[in-house]
Amino acid sequence: MNLPGKIETVANVATIGVAVLLSTVLVKVYLLPAPAPRTPWSATAAAAGTDLKSRLPGVDWRKNGRTLVLAISTQCHFCKDSTPFYRKLQEQAGKGLKTVAVLPQPVADAERYLNSEGVHVDQVKQATMSDIGVQGTPAMLLVNSAGVVTKTWVGKIQPEQEQEVLAALRRG
Repeated sequence: MNLPGKIETVANVATIGVAVLLSTVLVKVYLLPAPAPRTPWSATAAAAGTDLKSRLPGVDWRKNGRTLVLAISTQCHFCKDSTPFYRKLQEQAGKGLKTVAVLPQPVADAERYLNSEGVHVDQVKQATMSDIGVQGTPAMLLVNSAGVVTKTWVGKIQPEQEQEVLAALRRG
């Protein structure tokens, strides 16, 4: 086979390849149904009005008054990134606010983690996040003296949100 014949063969094969590729794209775009749009996963926390008395036994809600529940995990990097804010909460929220840390890890591991991060809480509890109605960490639940959630915050609190959270915790 001479050189012009080889060139013609390569050109024909390339043309067929491009035609197949273009046909596949056109069929996919215009003939096949579009996949359902994927919505990003978002963590949610127990809604206001959720009763935590039976979900988190061993907490004296009445004695505590207002309680801030920190739903965190030693394995969550957003939780670790949030520890400076948790320390700030302790300094600025006032003495009338009790804090309970809820982690899925054993209490001893959770206490070691919190101490290493300089986060001091009134009580540490082990529970799964689903037990308290939380689907992702970190989450903060403000709970009244009846054990009912009154306000929630989910995810790492951004600097522009910090004052809003602190104001909500000081009220009441």
